[in-house]
Amino acid sequence: MRLLAALLGVIMILVGAAPAEAAASVGRSFQLAKTEGVDITVPATVNLGTGFTGGVLTGPMGRVEVTDVRGPVNPNTWVATVSATVFITGGGGAQRTISNGSVFYWSGPAVQSTGGGTLVPGQLTQAQVVALNVTREAFRKTSGNGNNRVAWNPSLRIVVPNGIIAGTYTGTITRSVA
Repeated sequence: MRLLAALLGVIMILVGAAPAEAAASVGRSFQLAKTEGVDITVPATVNLGTGFTGGVLTGPMGRVEVTDVRGPVNPNTWVATVSATVFITGGGGAQRTISNGSVFYWSGPAVQSTGGGTLVPGQLTQAQVVALNVTREAFRKTSGNGNNRVAWNPSLRIVVPNGIIAGTYTGTITRSVA
């Protein structure tokens, strides 16, 4: 299994009237437990911008791509998954945390694919959005053999709770493929 955890970047939560400029993105961290021949590529960071308490922040996460070069292995199916940590500011704790149950994901359709097989998005449309409080399926190859590649542009929606402290909130979205 190949794991890449991309720091989602920064979310500014403001209590004031006007949005502040979002802070600069932070570096990527990752863990690897590799399945030979299958790889996933994700953006290093994503900055969703500024949100307000009691509001909703929605934005694209950037291109995700799975490459399978296992060739004649039959079948060479795979499943890409996604999960999230909580988002915190400062040391976290009460009123400084957005739970991962308030972080929602949808994969959208394939935007590019090559090779054979059947490719199935986990959540084709925003109407199928899922909370990332548990690991969710993002995309799947259900049949076929031969080398293949698929890319999609998922989106994230974060429900910003009322009563949290203003600050820069960071969390990690982990994408993996096996």
